[in-house]
Amino acid sequence: MRIVEAKFLESAQSIDDSPSPDLAEIAFLGRSNVGKSSLLNTLTNRKGLAKSSSTPGKTQLINYFGIKFKTENPETPFLYARFVDLPGFGYARVSKSLKEDWNKNLTGYLEKRPCLQIFVHLIDARHKDLTIDKNVDAFLKSIKRGDQIIINAFTKTDKLKQNDLAKLKRENPDGIFVSNLKKRGLDQLRDKITMHLFGN
Repeated sequence: MRIVEAKFLESAQSIDDSPSPDLAEIAFLGRSNVGKSSLLNTLTNRKGLAKSSSTPGKTQLINYFGIKFKTENPETPFLYARFVDLPGFGYARVSKSLKEDWNKNLTGYLEKRPCLQIFVHLIDARHKDLTIDKNVDAFLKSIKRGDQIIINAFTKTDKLKQNDLAKLKRENPDGIFVSNLKKRGLDQLRDKITMHLFGN
């Protein structure tokens, strides 16, 4: 199954002004500068779909993208879902009140969105043991429903030495290991998403 269309739908400040929960959603979350926008663009093969920036905390809204998958089944040739680009955490240079609003709105979306099926937690492969990522992982596990899964996707793996990458894979047997630069791991990530959503 492959992605044949991806388009920006709308931005929302919180769950209250989000689209109708009528499609399965996959939330992408991670620290600022983890490569989230680049991964979304590479995964969907749409260069400018998600806006990337060198400024931490640039994504301040919940951004929704419509995704169209092509199947091998002639009876249902296309299936649909939404990718959701969430504001980065661990951002710098934002006011305390703004940071509190982001945290509140992010938590509300993650805990209460009924159509949210998959959490894709992006972790920089070079900084895999940061407390903030461990806290996010623990939080996701604490709120995860029975119909949801968590995917830990390690980004920027092309920057690791082979020995370090091999060690990372041993320590995280369920992880997905991604490089936007070398187009590595993207098929596995897409397949894991579609298998959970559609069973293929």
